[in-house]
Amino acid sequence: MSNQSSRRSNIGPAAARRRFHPAWAVAAVAFLALVGSAGFRAAPGVLMLPLEEEFGWSRSILSLAVSINLVLFGLTAPFAAALMERFGIRRVTAIALLVIGAGSGLTVFVTEPWQIVLTWGVLIGLGTGSIALVFAATIANTWFVKHRGLVVGILTAGSAAGQLVFLPVIAVMVESSNWRNASLLIAAGAIAVVPMVLRWVRNSPRDLGVAPYGAEPGDDPPAVDIGTRVNAAVRALQVLKRASRSRTFWALVAGFAICGATTNGLIGTHFIPSAHDHGMPTTTAAGLLAVVGLFDIVGTILSGWLTDRYNPKILLAVYYQFRGISLIALPALLSATVEPSIVIFVVIYGLDWVATVPPTVAICREAFGADGGIVFGWVFASHQLGAAAAAFAAGAIRDATGRYTIAWLGAAALCTVAAVISLSIRTDRNERTINPDDALVDR
Repeated sequence: MSNQSSRRSNIGPAAARRRFHPAWAVAAVAFLALVGSAGFRAAPGVLMLPLEEEFGWSRSILSLAVSINLVLFGLTAPFAAALMERFGIRRVTAIALLVIGAGSGLTVFVTEPWQIVLTWGVLIGLGTGSIALVFAATIANTWFVKHRGLVVGILTAGSAAGQLVFLPVIAVMVESSNWRNASLLIAAGAIAVVPMVLRWVRNSPRDLGVAPYGAEPGDDPPAVDIGTRVNAAVRALQVLKRASRSRTFWALVAGFAICGATTNGLIGTHFIPSAHDHGMPTTTAAGLLAVVGLFDIVGTILSGWLTDRYNPKILLAVYYQFRGISLIALPALLSATVEPSIVIFVVIYGLDWVATVPPTVAICREAFGADGGIVFGWVFASHQLGAAAAAFAAGAIRDATGRYTIAWLGAAALCTVAAVISLSIRTDRNERTINPDDALVDR
């Protein structure tokens, strides 16, 4: 106890002497890690067609591989948050990037459907799930008190930046070379970030003798000694048990499942094949999806800024409803050429793509306190389960009807449901289910 008190008393002066707070360096490397892990999440939409042509696999089989990826991507998240508490952010992030690199690299050797399920589905799903949006939430909650919403927005935009960087390059490589070279490029991108993670990322501000950025004396969170926490799986399941007693938790789960269905699952996986069905070249469709990624960066950072200032549940309702309106229009906008109307769609959809993340993270932190990071991991799991269901369902709808129209309109209706659910969210003390053994600073 005395050692903890001594460490805390030394944090303030150390932080004051620094002109550049190390939290920003950690956030910068975290951004690059998210960029490096995002490449393969953008790839299936481009790689689906050449794999279909080379091996003769159906759209449903390839959609199944993507769905397994998305399920594991989501279900890994809460356990990854607990692993970061147990073993440290740096170690978990480095191993996850190596798994992503291995999965992407091994894809070039596939010849059977089960092999694409193993690489696309299992390895990539586990790796990306370990450093997905729960990673952004963990970095922001650990290293920042001031500007948390903004930092979550910036880090979340790293995923969009990865799509922006990789997607057009992947499409060009597939057209001019082959899909195997594109997979190797993604593997290299993930592995290249590992040395930076090992050099610059630290598990806690205390590792450098500083307080979190913007912390006041009363804001300093309790010390976490890496390796002394309970088993990560047990910790994640204990948090789920407590959170599941809360209506707020289930409202977030339902809304975020719809969020995943209408982004990663539907647009992220099937926009390019759907545009190709209308005669649009794959490279052109990939370019439009990259524009979604570009405006997602702007929209998510703006959403983080707004979350620091306005009621997050109102923001969620607005985001979901605008997304639904966009999806209603999409079937009439797709064509063989790029018209101004489809450009307007990708701009609006891009601004809204994962703008939902900063307000969702804020509600988890406000409603669940010290458990907030792992609670967000479980909420994010629902995001990916929704994405997986939509990815498979849309592929099946396309195989059965020859078009995606039913999938687009069904997703639009779900967005309205998500908007209504978001307005019902409560974060008052009666809704809280905090572990009484955890120290909680109510911010």
